Amino acid sequence: MSTVPGAQPDDHRAVPTGTPNAGAAIVYSPVAMKAAEENPRLLIDQPGWRVDGVFGFAKQQGTIAFRNGGRKLDVKMSWYPAGWYDSYHADRLKVSAPKPVTVDGWPGELFRYSDHDFAVMLRPRDGVFVELYAGGGWTRTEFDRFLTHVVRVDVRTWLAALPPEIVTPERVDAQAAKVLADVPLPPNFDVAALNDVGTNDSYQFGAQVTSRVGCAWIAEWLRAERAGDDAARRRAAGALRSSHNWQVLHQMKSRGAWPEEFWRVADKVAAGHPPADYAGALGCA
Repeated sequence: MSTVPGAQPDDHRAVPTGTPNAGAAIVYSPVAMKAAEENPRLLIDQPGWRVDGVFGFAKQQGTIAFRNGGRKLDVKMSWYPAGWYDSYHADRLKVSAPKPVTVDGWPGELFRYSDHDFAVMLRPRDGVFVELYAGGGWTRTEFDRFLTHVVRVDVRTWLAALPPEIVTPERVDAQAAKVLADVPLPPNFDVAALNDVGTNDSYQFGAQVTSRVGCAWIAEWLRAERAGDDAARRRAAGALRSSHNWQVLHQMKSRGAWPEEFWRVADKVAAGHPPADYAGALGCA
């Protein structure tokens, strides 16, 4: 699944204090608060940076991307379950010898992919570990200085830094209704189950939702094929063909490869030839 985020307004940069978004009067739902409490909540306390993309935040895993448009620099912070740390760390040891660093009091190690590409792995804490990756255009001196501006913030400050386009758990129902407005739903499709997709930017949310719809229609097509249920098979094939008219996929086309990949798989299934890689391509369970 593509993770290409869309551009966001510059006034939503990720400065933890003093931003227009950081007003104490904002009320967040318990679901949003819980999602924020369960992630590391690292932001960049330096002018010019903004949140550029978000996805995941479910099951102790997620990614938040930042961009400094004026300097054409990008940073991605991802976190994973603490139990994965040893295998990730062993892999990074193949990249370079580690150098000890600290990020807002959180100890970790820096790995050097090239003279301009760096990654920092922070040690497990509160059940997760964080990997911070910065690629292209950096010097080691600049990166070391940058790390001093990465800070851990409280829940409300972190939520206030997210652009309004980000689909937090409290916004899932409303956004799902928009995404699914012209999308035929498979039999017994549970829209309420979409509440477990975490926090995502609009592109990733659209991919998550259409993934589940597409996978469910493919499962229905396969069931009908096995059962000799021609009517159900035709309905599933028609629903998959109709994806070429789904607004959400057309809105996503300019931002990543997901729509084209979805249509590739959907067309083959509708034509009676499910590709062997359909589950991996669409993220089907």
